[in-house]
Amino acid sequence: MEQIGIYTVPVIVVFIVLFGAARKVNVFEGFCEGVKEGAGSLISVAPSLMGLIVGVTMLSASGFFDILTDALSPACEAVGFPCEVLPLGLMRPVTGSGSFAVLSDIFDKYGADSVIGRTASVMAGSTETTFYAIAVYYGSVGLKKTRHTIPAALLADMTGMVSAVLCVRFFG
Repeated sequence: MEQIGIYTVPVIVVFIVLFGAARKVNVFEGFCEGVKEGAGSLISVAPSLMGLIVGVTMLSASGFFDILTDALSPACEAVGFPCEVLPLGLMRPVTGSGSFAVLSDIFDKYGADSVIGRTASVMAGSTETTFYAIAVYYGSVGLKKTRHTIPAALLADMTGMVSAVLCVRFFG
């Protein structure tokens, strides 16, 4: 199985070059154009990403997520939502790396095979880094107004979180 991983990327690159050559496309020129477009996209997205990173860092360092978790815990307990995964639920729509750090902490504290660990795993896989994705995709095309995107995406994230809890409770 390890051999497949070693040869996959070189085989794909050779296939693309041969396919382009067979169609009489200047592959190197196309590659350079793609790099130029990618660099332009990176420059247009960078301000949004930097703002998002600064905001997440400030919220995390200030203890905002901890305060919000403490405030929401009684309501979560009342409906049967495990409070232990609430920090992951709050962090996941904002940042992928921050949410995986929270997921790692949950695994260290409760174990990956515990109900809490399994719930956190399913939750991490069932939700999206909503604000990061919006910053990247909307920023790359220059859109400023998100309209219904954020509420719909956050509703989808909440649905994923609740579904994770229910799936682990009833099937896991």
